[in-house]
Amino acid sequence: MAIVRPLDEEEIEPGLREEVQFFKGPLGVVPNSVRTMSHRPDLARAFTNLNIAVMTSHGAVTPEFKRLLGYVSSFASGCRYCQAHMILASERFGASAERLDDVWNFADSPHFSPAEKAALAFAHGASQVPNAVTPEIEADLQAHWEEGDIVEIMGVVALFGYLNRWNDSMGSALEDLPVQTAERLLVENTGWEIGKHTS
Repeated sequence: MAIVRPLDEEEIEPGLREEVQFFKGPLGVVPNSVRTMSHRPDLARAFTNLNIAVMTSHGAVTPEFKRLLGYVSSFASGCRYCQAHMILASERFGASAERLDDVWNFADSPHFSPAEKAALAFAHGASQVPNAVTPEIEADLQAHWEEGDIVEIMGVVALFGYLNRWNDSMGSALEDLPVQTAERLLVENTGWEIGKHTS
């Protein structure tokens, strides 16, 4: 059960309520995590703006791939809430069935390029505590990606570092749509369970 009650949309400060509608595009819902942050509107507003900045693509890191990076980061940290949200967002941003099936096991998959595997290995290592990014992972990342793209990749990892800690610690309740998607796409391959994220 969640530690803090997420606000109903009508309880959210009117200006902020409009801003957080952004999340309905990638996720189909305003997440309970954002509704909980909305108890402090400045926090929810700053997070929303950071999310928009991080998930906007300026180079070779596509919107679809950013969501897959978010999934791998969440998989490495163990946050089931964010795993469900990111597998849903990856699908909504056009990830193929093969990529959705294999992303948790990207290193052995033929559905990811060497550059993508380098970025996903970095995201996986950077999301662990203690940090597991090795010199080899760094060199592979630098061999495949420009500096600006690496900044975008790290931005996704850092954003999910915040979200994974928030949702796993706060026990954010999962909404119906990400639950349905996770049950369809993650249970068989990864043993995903909703765990503490029930309403």
